[in-house]
Amino acid sequence: MMLSPKLLFLIGSVVFSCGNADYSDNTFNKIDTLQNKEIKKVDTDTLPTLKPYTSLEYVKKEILNAAPGTKSVVFNSTGSRLYAMNLEGMSVYEFDRATRKILREFKFKPTRGSGWDYAKSRPVSSFQEKPVEACLSHNDEILWISLHNAEGIVPIWLNQLSKNRMPAGENISFKPITVIYPSEKKKDSFQVPLIVTGKTPKVIARTGDSRYLLGSNWHSKTVSVLQTDTSRIPYATIIQTIPVSAIPRGMAVNDAAGKSYVAIMGGASVTVLNNSTWQKETDLNVWSSPRHLVMDAAGRLFVSYNSLGTVACLDGATGQTLFSAKTNAQPRTFALSKNHKFLFVTCYSSDKVDVFRIQPEGFEKLISLSCGGHPVGVDIYENDDTLEAWVCSYSNGSISIFSFRKK
Repeated sequence: MMLSPKLLFLIGSVVFSCGNADYSDNTFNKIDTLQNKEIKKVDTDTLPTLKPYTSLEYVKKEILNAAPGTKSVVFNSTGSRLYAMNLEGMSVYEFDRATRKILREFKFKPTRGSGWDYAKSRPVSSFQEKPVEACLSHNDEILWISLHNAEGIVPIWLNQLSKNRMPAGENISFKPITVIYPSEKKKDSFQVPLIVTGKTPKVIARTGDSRYLLGSNWHSKTVSVLQTDTSRIPYATIIQTIPVSAIPRGMAVNDAAGKSYVAIMGGASVTVLNNSTWQKETDLNVWSSPRHLVMDAAGRLFVSYNSLGTVACLDGATGQTLFSAKTNAQPRTFALSKNHKFLFVTCYSSDKVDVFRIQPEGFEKLISLSCGGHPVGVDIYENDDTLEAWVCSYSNGSISIFSFRKK
């Protein structure tokens, strides 16, 4: 049965992208002197609570231009800014959500490196500075970015650019960045430290207090645990490297239970870590090739199975599949609404975004939205009246915004 885009969604009951051929030939622009721009700090402890709602009505789709190979997107805590990781563009775009305009572009200086051709499973000549995934920490002060071919992650201080300066004499690897302001005729420049984690870093996650970061390293088959320290460069250091059984990708942190979960995409398991000892506790047996993980307040895990074309809800303690649903081809990243009632799934090769209602004992697919260019990353913005799903597409460098009216 075909559902109308204007269908009213009645609500039921809860909550990182596999690579593609790696290529780019961008050049670095000459940069100007850094300007010490101060941006107002966001106090996440005073964020407003959204009023309850019982339904969603699909309103419209907008398309924004991004950059080549946009791989992932992440909103800050207030939803005022969205950060888009442009893998092939070797940059990060900062969007203003309200105006849909790019405020800043953080452009990496490319240096030669070895990449990976996922279609042919072989190394290729490429560049190091290719952003994959990201995580915001410390009250949205720092954006941590994984660089696909640099074997590590970098932190960018967003609110005080002057903190990104590298002091003389420090024996630390660094990456130069140019800050481009599309609406102004100026550029800033600075350097950020490279924290070496492992080969082909992917997802970055954090504990709720921003004290620890986790990074999944695809080709190293490890998870890096980093302890943060905002008082000194490089702002985080590795305290543990945890081997896993096969290629890791998605991760979810359960602060209440003191555990973290790692999707072993190269196998059929989810590895459970102890957040006190940062040691592996066990492997939960799941279906083949789990990719993305998110956990809800009840301790249930949601997982996308890229090769199976399926999303599932798992018991976080046992890994038992509670319920599942078929998606369009190659489900990648997904996002939950703030009330954990709707699930938005990007389906890469089918050029669709699937929307599910999460009921107590099952998923109900509500609608499949067309989204060209191979959608891969998604994040959600909400206020009292509106929900927006911001979806980035890899092959055409666009961001689609699907807007819904709350009822």
